[in-house]
Amino acid sequence: MGVPRDLEKAALRGEPSYVWRQGQQRRLEMVLAAAGERISGRILVDGCGVGMYLDHLGAFNKNAIGLDIEFSRLQTAKTGQGHLINGVGEALPFATDTFDLVLSHEVLEHVDDDQMAINEVMRVLRPGGRLVLFCPNRGYPFETHGIYLWGQYHFGNIPLVNYLPRTWRDKLAPHVRVYTRKDLQKLFEGLPVKHITQTTIFGAYDNIIARWPRLGKMIKHFLHWLEKTPFRWLGLSHFWVVEKI
Repeated sequence: MGVPRDLEKAALRGEPSYVWRQGQQRRLEMVLAAAGERISGRILVDGCGVGMYLDHLGAFNKNAIGLDIEFSRLQTAKTGQGHLINGVGEALPFATDTFDLVLSHEVLEHVDDDQMAINEVMRVLRPGGRLVLFCPNRGYPFETHGIYLWGQYHFGNIPLVNYLPRTWRDKLAPHVRVYTRKDLQKLFEGLPVKHITQTTIFGAYDNIIARWPRLGKMIKHFLHWLEKTPFRWLGLSHFWVVEKI
């Protein structure tokens, strides 16, 4: 499609976080709250990118493992904490019942087979272990991964794409999935799990805060308030905590 190499990678794999800001810190705190005592057990960051979450989890557990399909990103990853493995989520190179906690942060939408990826996470979790999952919400008014239009890739936040019928939406964004609550429920059907948390969250809007602090903070506080209302279905990401039983 004539897409430059770096944009093609961004389209297929997403763009990892290179700067740690309030939005990432908030999500880390959500992970820690969901993990509880599991934070001292065996941890896997499934799709760790350049290792930002792996590095910060290292403050609580220096033996956490990060796995990513992109070897070039692992080469630039922060390695002060944790261990890095080049691999794919659909065939995790670990024994059954290995981990107490798995973090999948905005990764599921990019894998080749999301059902197999979920099955693999549940396989490697120990009974009582938890998956903390963040992935895109179809209710969010923007497609944040860009679209393909007339053979050209357009990077950026594209409005209303996710509200189109699924067939049309997937033609514009064939490179990335987006999920409804029912889509996620279907992925866990028949698996030995119980659902601890099933909600949606808005972003932190750090870029807006950096440029217009007062406006950005007002927007952030308003949207975080919306997370406590039925309007949370408009949120940026699903936040699910699933425990293996």
